[in-house]
Amino acid sequence: MPDQTADRAGLRGDCERCFGLCCVALPFAASADFAIDKQAGTPCPNLRDDHRCGIHARLRQQGFSGCTVYDCFGAGQKVSQVTFGGQDWRTGSPADARRMFDVFPVVRQLHELLWYLTEALALPPARPVHADLRRALEKTEELTRQPPEQLAALDVGAHRQEVNVLLLRTSELVRAGTGGRRKDRRGADLMGARLKGADLRGANLRGAYLIAADLTGADLRGADMIGADLRDADLTDADLTGAFFLTQPQLNAARGSAGTRLPDSVTRPVHWTAQL
Repeated sequence: MPDQTADRAGLRGDCERCFGLCCVALPFAASADFAIDKQAGTPCPNLRDDHRCGIHARLRQQGFSGCTVYDCFGAGQKVSQVTFGGQDWRTGSPADARRMFDVFPVVRQLHELLWYLTEALALPPARPVHADLRRALEKTEELTRQPPEQLAALDVGAHRQEVNVLLLRTSELVRAGTGGRRKDRRGADLMGARLKGADLRGANLRGAYLIAADLTGADLRGADMIGADLRDADLTDADLTGAFFLTQPQLNAARGSAGTRLPDSVTRPVHWTAQL
């Protein structure tokens, strides 16, 4: 599978080329997001023999909304088709299956970093650090192509810290040109906050807890959204034009409307349309 990070084509989940790894490798607990408990390495009972989800069209109705907000950033097909050369965990040895399940979360983290690095390279204000970003992207891509044994032993946290230094610098450069007040809300507890119509242009919302926050009509243009928790946040008619480091899983966990303005890197969640 050729590298396609430049246009992010290889950083979007392609379930047709994956062996349902997210439905097997990852654990989940009975909660508002999942109807049942499942241990890591155990196939979800909804996973069919062809690696497709048997209730894909009814996940939210069946109590599996957590599945609808998950994105592997293309790690599933990378592990399935590259790391393990197209070998299905069902047909390989139990040891091979365990290795595949161990490697998948590692590659998923690396692919998420590739997503951010690729976006950073597309941001003109970050041009002063583009050379460093490009080197970091190339290094990260190389790490994803290591053999299973090396991937399983990789210190992803250390690599993430290296990349984060560049992403922070990118954020500073981009937000400096937004013209907003550039509020610093990094890691802030904004759960349930009343932010209707708030001016959050150029705000630093990295890792902010915006669970169930009212962001109706808020101006989030040019805001740094990396790691912001948007579960059940109301983005009705909010303007996220130019917001960066925003991922599809974040949006899928939120509520919005036809009037919500989004950056080109993401798409309007289907369940937003269903709510209209």
